[in-house]
Amino acid sequence: MEEFWKNLAALVKVKTIVTLVVIGVFAVLALQGALQPDTVMTVVTMVVAFYFGTQSQRQGKG
Repeated sequence: MEEFWKNLAALVKVKTIVTLVVIGVFAVLALQGALQPDTVMTVVTMVVAFYFGTQSQRQGKG
């Protein structure tokens, strides 16, 4: 059971890193003018909603 919690903690760390990288990449591309702002906003909103949705769901089961 202890190994399960360690693996779960590692997964949360990976999700956090992926979320921050995606937001950073899309922010840089949007500032450079390589992407339309509405496209960036849609993708970033979906990523952030997924991340916080899974975080709140995990805390609720606590």
